[in-house]
Amino acid sequence: MNASFLAEKFAAALAYEPYVHTGTEDQQRRWRQVHDATQLTAEQGRLLASFRRDMKVLIVSGIWCGDCVQQCPLLQRCAEANRQRIDLRLLDRDEHRDLSGQLRLNGGDRVPVVLFLAEDFELCSLAGDRTLSRYRALAAKQLGAACPLAIAPPDRGELAATLQDWLDEFERIQLMLLLSARLRQKHGD
Repeated sequence: MNASFLAEKFAAALAYEPYVHTGTEDQQRRWRQVHDATQLTAEQGRLLASFRRDMKVLIVSGIWCGDCVQQCPLLQRCAEANRQRIDLRLLDRDEHRDLSGQLRLNGGDRVPVVLFLAEDFELCSLAGDRTLSRYRALAAKQLGAACPLAIAPPDRGELAATLQDWLDEFERIQLMLLLSARLRQKHGD
């Protein structure tokens, strides 16, 4: 996966709203439900607004995927806090096998897989399919005595913890970009 391949994939990807509109009415409703329930704190918003380096965020997703429904709207909220510096796009996993086939996690075609890219499409990080907080919440539910309904939105605590996990990754990548000798030379800072 070189930068030119990732640039091509990014160009083919959809912004959040057009991507959500590819789903059925019920799928769109579920994505909107999580997006509407997700709010950044003032401190989180200030942190994201302070980013000085451009970053591209490419999500390999499935509009039908429950984990994508539970996490992609959180990533979008982060991007909305600094549209000038964070460009987020989504690709359907099954329509872009040339990329998703290179992103198999634990031997499977998991989604979402999030690629954090520099301004010139150099790969900085790959994360997926769930954050630590999301895995903890799922383990507590699935390894315990009760099995939850898959159509229910996550509780507020899980949503906040998962949002913070993703925000931490955005911040980590922003610091990587700020400290990059290659980018510091390019930008004269």
